Amino acid sequence: MERWKNSCAVVTGASSGIGAAIVKSLLKADLLVVGLARRVDRMEQLRSSLANSLQSRLHIIKCDVSDMMSVNEAFDWIEEHLDGVDILINNAGVHIKGQLLTMNINDVEKTLQTNVMGMVYCARRAVNSMKKRNVNAHLVLINSILGHNLPNLGPSIMQFVNIYPMSKHATVAMTEVLRQEFRENQTKIKITSISPGLVNTEMTTELCKTMCALEPEDLSMAVLYCLSTPPHVQVHELIIKPVGEEF
Repeated sequence: MERWKNSCAVVTGASSGIGAAIVKSLLKADLLVVGLARRVDRMEQLRSSLANSLQSRLHIIKCDVSDMMSVNEAFDWIEEHLDGVDILINNAGVHIKGQLLTMNINDVEKTLQTNVMGMVYCARRAVNSMKKRNVNAHLVLINSILGHNLPNLGPSIMQFVNIYPMSKHATVAMTEVLRQEFRENQTKIKITSISPGLVNTEMTTELCKTMCALEPEDLSMAVLYCLSTPPHVQVHELIIKPVGEEF
């Protein structure tokens, strides 16, 4: 991680769970971190929990990744004040309970707009910054095991699934599409999709009561591992499951 010292990392969905854990790990690795989140109050709480030596390295920007204007305003600030982006952790996502055929259609659209288009909006702006400066850079997409496989989990679990795995299958395809575009454009940008099984976060509290689960810190360690590989090594896909997971 030494080569990333003082580089600028942007983490979306940074106010809690996996995003907050990644923010802390990157700060401890001596990076400058920009946390993008809708809940600025939670980000301020996160900053106050940090050691004094780390607090000044965390920049907080209110951002809704599903809104392209909000994303553009955030990245405009980053380019103006921090020169540009070296690492993007595309982590922000939503999961809304319900069945695909009967849930509110606005919730279906919100899931796709956040989980798919939000990644696209942020990736386009970050990659533009990376290419403009011709830097060794890294794009990480936080995916899900449900982006690879959809087991028959039974009616009690399927109500938690609906449009979510479709949005994560899109992330699998996005990873390969971007990898090929980076190659064809002869960039120095690496891309990694990290697909965890169940993670103990605010979104999965009910499920974690009955199933094996990872902790957010397990994902932050995975991110650091992928970032620490040599420039010629690309971890394209990393699947992480808790021991004993049912699917």
